[in-house]
Amino acid sequence: MGQFQSQNSEHLRLAQMCFQAVGSSPAECDTIPGRQCMASCFFLLKQFEDVLIYLKSIKEYLASDDDFNWNYGIACASNGEWAEAEEAFGAVQGVGYQQEGAFLNWSARTFIKQASLCTYLGRPTAVRRCMYGAGKPMLAWELYLQQETSDKSLELLHLVANECYQAGFFSAAARAFDVLEQLDPSPEYWQAKQGACAGTLQMVAAGKESPDALRQIMGILQTCSHPNAERIMQVIAGWASAKNIII
Repeated sequence: MGQFQSQNSEHLRLAQMCFQAVGSSPAECDTIPGRQCMASCFFLLKQFEDVLIYLKSIKEYLASDDDFNWNYGIACASNGEWAEAEEAFGAVQGVGYQQEGAFLNWSARTFIKQASLCTYLGRPTAVRRCMYGAGKPMLAWELYLQQETSDKSLELLHLVANECYQAGFFSAAARAFDVLEQLDPSPEYWQAKQGACAGTLQMVAAGKESPDALRQIMGILQTCSHPNAERIMQVIAGWASAKNIII
């Protein structure tokens, strides 16, 4: 459950019917296996709110079960319950799970989504990211750094780059797109990296990111051979100088 090797719709339909038959039977409906069956039925139907009704009712009995935590994490994430999903994925201890590409991708996405939901603190004119969520995108980045070079790690890198960019975590996105551009000097990656660098400056100027992020961006641009890199560095340096920020 949660990772299907076959997309045969007929097999999935039959599996859903079997799970429903067992889970709804009078002999099993109030048992842990019965509720797992109903959760599996709704999982296959992608009705994750219903999945969680059943999984939450048996969570206390399966808190140390990797299979349960993996499926519970996916259900929570699919239902937008990112904090609960992060806790569930973090409870998975099996190395086999932790090395799977699907597990890495879900974990990284959860870090980023959880951070994007973090409430801003401070006055409206001086907003800053809350301390809890600010470091989450970097956890996704570090998850990538821990991987050996492979198709699995490349897929994770793409996910981190795109999810961070879409969520407005531009400094992390810039790092990821920088690596992608080094692996494949495509104009698409440079444009994304350029946008992430500009976005980082905007976030720092708005007080939503630390000036340290600009130092990281300057380090990335200094090793870049693209002709526009120097111009972006000049813009950043000029803004920092006007604000008496040393970068």
